[in-house]
Amino acid sequence: MKAHPSGMTPELAIAWAELGIPFELLQSRHLTLFTEASELIDVAVSDDGRIWQLIPAAAAAWERMQRAAWQDGVDLQIASAYRASTRQVELIQRKLTAGVLIDDVLQVLAPPGCSEHHTGRAVDIFTPGGPVVTEEFENTPAFTWLNSHAAEFGFSLSFPRDNRYGYVYEPWHWCWEEKNTTK
Repeated sequence: MKAHPSGMTPELAIAWAELGIPFELLQSRHLTLFTEASELIDVAVSDDGRIWQLIPAAAAAWERMQRAAWQDGVDLQIASAYRASTRQVELIQRKLTAGVLIDDVLQVLAPPGCSEHHTGRAVDIFTPGGPVVTEEFENTPAFTWLNSHAAEFGFSLSFPRDNRYGYVYEPWHWCWEEKNTTK
């Protein structure tokens, strides 16, 4: 097996090799290997009982943003938040088993270790009754509100159209960065 990139754990290197993900992808798509979150708190429970978690500072910013949106008549809910690298492997493997080619999978899912969800700072957002993790989310009042206000709470849209990372446009995916917080 080829030497894995600096910063990649042996476990991730094995997962990448087993999934057929070339190490060169890190550089060619400008991807980052993220440290997995270690301290997480519960922020929401989905209708099917899944518990969504974020790191404490991102959770506090999410709650402030969600409350502000609610005061403006917009109901922001979480469709996904923290996701372990091992879960990312499962999601990719499921698509591969269904016959989706790895290059196509990697347009909609980050390689294990490269997902912002691993950091506990990313949320996939929806509004009840609206589209969930589809491009149509951009046509909702929630997306309009996020574009106008998310930065005030430290959140930014990670994957705009034609992003440098090679992912599809994800109007639902927002990530918190402490340096951006103004509220």
